[in-house]
Amino acid sequence: MPRRPEPAGPGAGLTPEARKAQLETARELFNRGEFWLAHEALETVWRSISRDRAEERLVWQGLIQACAALVHRARKNRAGLIKVAAAAVEKLAGGQHADVEFDTVRFRAQLTRALAGEGDPPRLEWRTP
Repeated sequence: MPRRPEPAGPGAGLTPEARKAQLETARELFNRGEFWLAHEALETVWRSISRDRAEERLVWQGLIQACAALVHRARKNRAGLIKVAAAAVEKLAGGQHADVEFDTVRFRAQLTRALAGEGDPPRLEWRTP
């Protein structure tokens, strides 16, 4: 019988309640502009996702990189901003992933505008069913 892949590392095995709490914390931090702390909270969720769910992990990684890009933007680190922002936008491309609780389609559009200097940072919002 094939062995089920192990979760990715620290944070592995989050219960649904713990995952929801972590996401609520990440959302609150992000929307207050505390991008690095939001990055850390999102990373806990990302680490809890099994490596065999690569597509879902990629979307979470894109959200994490979006946080990092906004940190670079705030610090006026243009080189870091360009590199990380491009990776984030690429990973968030496509439609809404069914297993990601946040509205990544709207987030990506807002992020792209903000990184181009055409608006405020995006808000991290729950997707609607």
